[in-house]
Amino acid sequence: MNMQTNVLAPPPPKRLDEMQLPLVMMRDIVLKTMFRKNTGTVSELATAICLPVPIAQELVDLARSQLLLEAMGTMSAGAGGEMGYQLTESGRARAGDALSQSEYYGAMPVPLAVYREQVERQSIRNLQITRDQLTEAMGHLILPPTLLGDLGPAVSAGRSILMYGPPGNGKSSISGGIRDAMGDKIYVPRALEYAGQVITVYDPIVHTAAEEQQEDSTQLRRRIRFDTRYVLCQRPTVITGGELSLDMLDLVYNPTARTYQAPLQLKSTGGIFIVDDLGRQAEPPQKLVNRWIVPLEESKDILALQSGEKFEVPFDTLVIFSTNFHPNEIFDQAALRRIFFKIKIDGPDQENFLKIFALVARKKKMQLCEKSLVHLLKSKYPQIDNVYANYQPVFLIDQMLAVCDFEGLPYKMTPELIDRAWSNMFVRDEVIVR
Repeated sequence: MNMQTNVLAPPPPKRLDEMQLPLVMMRDIVLKTMFRKNTGTVSELATAICLPVPIAQELVDLARSQLLLEAMGTMSAGAGGEMGYQLTESGRARAGDALSQSEYYGAMPVPLAVYREQVERQSIRNLQITRDQLTEAMGHLILPPTLLGDLGPAVSAGRSILMYGPPGNGKSSISGGIRDAMGDKIYVPRALEYAGQVITVYDPIVHTAAEEQQEDSTQLRRRIRFDTRYVLCQRPTVITGGELSLDMLDLVYNPTARTYQAPLQLKSTGGIFIVDDLGRQAEPPQKLVNRWIVPLEESKDILALQSGEKFEVPFDTLVIFSTNFHPNEIFDQAALRRIFFKIKIDGPDQENFLKIFALVARKKKMQLCEKSLVHLLKSKYPQIDNVYANYQPVFLIDQMLAVCDFEGLPYKMTPELIDRAWSNMFVRDEVIVR
């Protein structure tokens, strides 16, 4: 989906006194970066700490005035005749002390207060999804005609959605379609700073960078346009399932590096957090939703440092809960009130089931047979009260293809293949004698 972002970019800082970071912290990150990355010129340092060259120069001048850096003279012509710098003996000692306090070096962190302003600029609640965008993103799915009308307002509101219904009917696929419908890009900070502590946010596993952040002429021009302490990314999507636990929603402290990693919901800021298979986690669903009550209602979350100090971070995330249980089985009414939209996802009727079956068969090159389909609908589905599910066509056709491959048969459906595929879709209740 080609959608241009209308998000306002974070403006690059122009002077050192605009940074809103502790001066000693910035100086120490410069020393640690030069020590770890062996950077020798101001332009190399500026790239490493993701700041404009004038601010990097101010930090170098500060360190020189404290006798922590010394000039090495003009470098070779290959470096454009740029002055080189190196750590003094005192600078190496200070870099070692700073690394013992925190291993973090590289991109200068963004102060939490500054990041809050960027969250407002690119809020998911500013994103209006049209019916056409949602239809295009869901075009590969066979859905009930009323479903997009229910989903559209929920997605545009950027609040919270509970999708429930029988298993195997595309709740996960619909969640993915919502993600695809968003289509635009936001700016994700590499790291945040709060109370002198560094919290890393950008995560290549969660975030998809829109382009390589390499230093070239284009990158140099881009520096003028936005603060490169951020990475331009697709709106993030975090998907969790039965493995989700409450401690995954807390700051992760690395005792070796003495830095923090952002929890999943902070990494998903500006995007979607999908809790799939709700009810399969070790924590009761009610307890999990209770953890989200303040964020969902007040658009802020509360995190805690190792010291126990608590602080607020923005919560700007579309949370999608997906469950096979009926909501009344797993939530009380107070919790349900706090989930803004409740949407039931039912299985297809026979007509839509056949449409899905035909689409899957065409995609997988399985030749349809009317006699076999009649056998499936008249002999097999009455055994399960004619309850259809979206996953069944894929399952049955894959089973038939596997038999054909093994037996050396052409990819053509037969009643016998239907029988063999059906026998693997359900396990018959029986007593096993041990």
